[in-house]
Amino acid sequence: MKILMVEDNHSVCEMMGMFFKKENWQVEFAYDGEAAVKQFAAGQDWDLVLLDLNLPKKDGMQVAAEIRQQSPTVPLIMLTARDTESDQVLGLEMGADDYVTKPFSPLTLIARIKALHRRTKMQTTVTTAPAKSSSDVQTKHLRLNTKTREVYVDDKQISDLTPKEFDLLKTLAAKPKQVFSREQLLQLVWNYEYYGDERTVDAHIKKLRQKLGKSGELIQTVWGVGYKFDDDEVNA
Repeated sequence: MKILMVEDNHSVCEMMGMFFKKENWQVEFAYDGEAAVKQFAAGQDWDLVLLDLNLPKKDGMQVAAEIRQQSPTVPLIMLTARDTESDQVLGLEMGADDYVTKPFSPLTLIARIKALHRRTKMQTTVTTAPAKSSSDVQTKHLRLNTKTREVYVDDKQISDLTPKEFDLLKTLAAKPKQVFSREQLLQLVWNYEYYGDERTVDAHIKKLRQKLGKSGELIQTVWGVGYKFDDDEVNA
C-alpha cells in the first residue's frame, strides 16, 4: 500500500512511520497543505491519504477539496484534534471516507486503514468472467454496475462518486422502498463499528444528493427512522 500522510507534527509522522514500516507499507509525508496538494498531484498511484485538518499554509478542508477534484475516489481518512460534531460532519461532506480524532491509538488507525483499504480493494476488483447483465442494480431511473463502478441516472452518468457514496447508493437502490436506519447503513456500508456517529450517514447522504443534482430526491428521508430509495413517483 502507498500512503500519503499529511501532518505537520513531525513526531506523529515518525511514530506512524514505524508502524507503516512494520506493515510493509510505503509512505510519504507532507508537512503543510501546499506541499500535500503538490505531492498528491505528482504521485497518481496513492492507495490512501491521511489528512490532518490543522495545517500551515493551507487548511486541511481546502486540501481535501483539491484532492477530491483530482481524484473523486482515493480513500481519504481525516485526522483531527477538532472533536466537535460540526467539524467532523464538515470533513465528511468535503469527501472524507472516515475520520480519526486526536489523540489516537496507532493500532486503531492501522485497523481503520486496513478496513477501508480492504473494502475499497474488494469494490474495485473487476472479474474476468462475463457479467450476466450490464447492470447489477436497475430501477426506473437508475442503472448501477458494481464491477465497473458506473452509475447512470436516466442514462446520464454520475462519475464523481467516492467509494462510500457509491456503496451507500447501491445499498439503498438494491432494495427500493425499504427503509434503512442510520445504524443499519453504518453496518452495511462502513462494515465496522463507527462509534455510533449517525451523522456520518447524514453527511454522506447530503453529499450524494448534491452530486445527483435534481435526481437527489431519489433518496428520501423517512423522518425519525432513516432513508430509502424510491423512484416510482419521481421524475428525475
